[in-house]
Amino acid sequence: MLGYRIVCGLLGGLFVLVGLGALASFLGYQAPGGAPPEPFEIGPHGMYFVAFTGCALIGWGGALVGAARRPAHSRTIGTVSAFALVLMAVYRMVAWLVGDYAALGDLLRVEAGLFLVLALALVWLRPPAIDVGTV
Repeated sequence: MLGYRIVCGLLGGLFVLVGLGALASFLGYQAPGGAPPEPFEIGPHGMYFVAFTGCALIGWGGALVGAARRPAHSRTIGTVSAFALVLMAVYRMVAWLVGDYAALGDLLRVEAGLFLVLALALVWLRPPAIDVGTV
């Protein structure tokens, strides 16, 4: 169960940090003279979705941190997170196959592999179910 707690805690903390960075990026863009982060030219609509994604990552990361604190009671958070990570890997592989993102080089394949490894860790290290009668 320690491995599960470590994976959930680190992944949750990382998601919160990335979410805060995305939200800060949006706020920086909205400031006078602000510009989207390089190398992306995504405009105001794209930055709106960056902020939305940042907020969602903060919530998701918080849920994973909660799962790290009480893993036996939070198995579903790890399982659903694994599913989401697999979806994130699949769309990166599709984007890589299409070729529209060639400027990113091998980044999409590396990210897809990392997400699949994290998903496997969340499923493989998931704690056993608790008996509701013993709680």
